[in-house]
Amino acid sequence: MELKTEQGGSIPAVYRERIRERLKDIRCFLLDMDGTFYLGDRLIEGSLDFLSALEKTGRTARFLTNNSSRSASVYAEKLRRMGVPEMYRDVISSGHAAARFCLERYPGQKCFLMGTPGLRAEMEALGLPMSDEDPDYVLLAFDTTLQYDRLCRLCDLIRAGKPYIATHPDLNCPTETGFIPDVGSFMALIEASTGRRPDVIVGKPYGGIVEEALRRTGFARHEMAMVGDRLYTDVATGVHHGMMGILVLSGEATLADLAASEVKPDLVFERLSGMIPWL
Repeated sequence: MELKTEQGGSIPAVYRERIRERLKDIRCFLLDMDGTFYLGDRLIEGSLDFLSALEKTGRTARFLTNNSSRSASVYAEKLRRMGVPEMYRDVISSGHAAARFCLERYPGQKCFLMGTPGLRAEMEALGLPMSDEDPDYVLLAFDTTLQYDRLCRLCDLIRAGKPYIATHPDLNCPTETGFIPDVGSFMALIEASTGRRPDVIVGKPYGGIVEEALRRTGFARHEMAMVGDRLYTDVATGVHHGMMGILVLSGEATLADLAASEVKPDLVFERLSGMIPWL
């Protein structure tokens, strides 16, 4: 792991060449969104410049987010408003990946979804059968429209032994003003009430979303880098699944977190634009 600043000229040539060598075979960057490309509705400085640099050097990127509170189409529209070119608006979300996982694992079976209306509409459009009354399994997503009676119903189904799937394990979601509880926090609450953890988690750092990214991009694992602001999800996805793991310090993780973490990134930058001199 090497920590680099954005002032490439201040770093000895031997290190500049080393970092370029490590990045030269990466053809596709899988980019986290919250805390990596933007915070809330504010672009992180240099994010669009990073995409321009990828295009100039013959590389590409896909957005890969654990945030399952919105459909992929909503994220794509947000990126459009932020000035992201159309070629980079193919968003891979943990919600979309979870829907595909459930369609393959539980064909024809009915899902109780703890999620937003927008996510429910996307999953139904993909053909995922839903039932609040007599489901075969439950799927926990990032429900920012949380209703207590649905939470109680979810816990009842989990206690009854229904298969329990979660979209992702993030404890918090970064915002412009701090953090809000994410699915990992919901999982802790549900475990305290039911004694159960999810049977399967689809999103980063688990393999379900990686398989979706491989299918969607067509690149081999060694040609891809996972870039994000969380060590235990983003970076772990890269280093545990045969890809490069790159940490940016523009969101959740700090240098103190890095020092204490068992997950060590291959490279660290202040933000996405810090990579531009090395591409």
